[in-house]
Amino acid sequence: MAKPRSAAARAVSYRWWALIVLALAQFLVVLDASIVNIALPTLGAELHLDTNTLSWVITAYVLPFGGLLLLGGRLGDRYGHRRLFIAGVTGFAVASVAAGLAASGAWLLTSRVIQGASAALLAPAALALVTKLFTVPQDRAKALGVLGAVAGIGSVAGVLLGGVLTSAYGWPSVFFVNVPVGVGVITAAPWLIARDTPGKRTSLDMPGAVTVTGGIVSLVAALSLAEQAGGTSPWTVSLGGAAIVLLTAFVYIEKFAKSPLMPLNLFRKKSVLGGNLAMFLIGGATTGLFFALSVYMQQVLHYDALKAGLTQLPLAGALVAIAGVMPALLKKLGTQRTLAASLLVFASGTVWLSFAPSDASFAIHLLGPSIVIGIGMGGAFVAGTEWAVHGVADSEAGVASGLINTSQQIGGAIGLAVLATVSSSRTRDLLSHGVAEPGALTGGFAWVFIGAGVLAVIGAILVLAVVRTSLSSLLGINPLLTKKRVNGLD
Repeated sequence: MAKPRSAAARAVSYRWWALIVLALAQFLVVLDASIVNIALPTLGAELHLDTNTLSWVITAYVLPFGGLLLLGGRLGDRYGHRRLFIAGVTGFAVASVAAGLAASGAWLLTSRVIQGASAALLAPAALALVTKLFTVPQDRAKALGVLGAVAGIGSVAGVLLGGVLTSAYGWPSVFFVNVPVGVGVITAAPWLIARDTPGKRTSLDMPGAVTVTGGIVSLVAALSLAEQAGGTSPWTVSLGGAAIVLLTAFVYIEKFAKSPLMPLNLFRKKSVLGGNLAMFLIGGATTGLFFALSVYMQQVLHYDALKAGLTQLPLAGALVAIAGVMPALLKKLGTQRTLAASLLVFASGTVWLSFAPSDASFAIHLLGPSIVIGIGMGGAFVAGTEWAVHGVADSEAGVASGLINTSQQIGGAIGLAVLATVSSSRTRDLLSHGVAEPGALTGGFAWVFIGAGVLAVIGAILVLAVVRTSLSSLLGINPLLTKKRVNGLD
């Protein structure tokens, strides 16, 4: 009679199935950042929420997600990534049920905060588990390719599914759709993923956790308020100043902490520094792009929610197609060249899209750019993720994974705030010169599309440039001092 296999043996045998489970959870996290966008008008009408409150339905998710990612990554390193992954998925599913049942704005916003905090636990844990399950370079490249492609597809699918679900089943369905996937992941994870060994139970860097979380939350809140209340409003200035003070304090604390939340020696690796800079710019470009594209289709072209969602299918298809060939491209061209090329392809698609008129035909003006954007976006997410975790020790896998997600989320918040301000300014200028509203809106969105392309081009230049000055020297870090306190790096 055959002996039952241990969890570790199953993990080796079923690791590709485990990857599907991890990718599904990662998909939910990225999806939820965008799926609500198209449902907002319907949601606001039923819950009697004004425009400013509606914007906080998005912000209430992004703030805890971006602010707690580094802490979530470090908790995974300390207590075990599988444990944190399952806890995060469980919290995410429960909060999704609560959001779908929301009968008031306060109820909904509280649920969104819990969703964001849960996502901050599961996202870095999922990426860290992938790096532990796949140790052979070629297999790891394929696995990270899948995870990177899922991140890109999730951004697109949010617009697609948001339109389909809202039209067919109402706004609560954009939250309830998370529940069956979450239950499936929670059920399968203990069987497919072996319990990993937690790191040493050293003291947790709570001063670092408080300052970085407070700093990131203050920064994202300041950027969100800047668009609504103006860059010189007292709240915007106060939150911006608090962000600078708290993030500066965080860097100082991390230089001398015995068990730092984010070992600054991580940034002495050019791959970590370059990969996170790229993910920061990718996040800004894609978030601004999809915000403008969704509003352009509904306000200018007068697409309903379903049609606006279905128009994203070609872009999603291009993403899936490029994900299948990315391992071969990474092997042939190298990570940096593939990432730079992908960013330039993405930029060419957004610039092409900027020529779309106020009476655009999808087949003539939008289909081609969508496919090009999908190819560039898919390649950039896969290569950026691969580069940012290259050479990171297992003991720092969680915090490195949290850093990638943090870079993408904060980049998205900053990119959206900047590009939305540029769009509004351009639209007002065109209106003041007598341009009709559809043309003025189209002109404003065109600048967003061009701006997204500019961010991608900057990313490509940074990737190709030889980083001669390490971040450690810019921050005044003594490599000998930090090297004694951080093991497994360099």
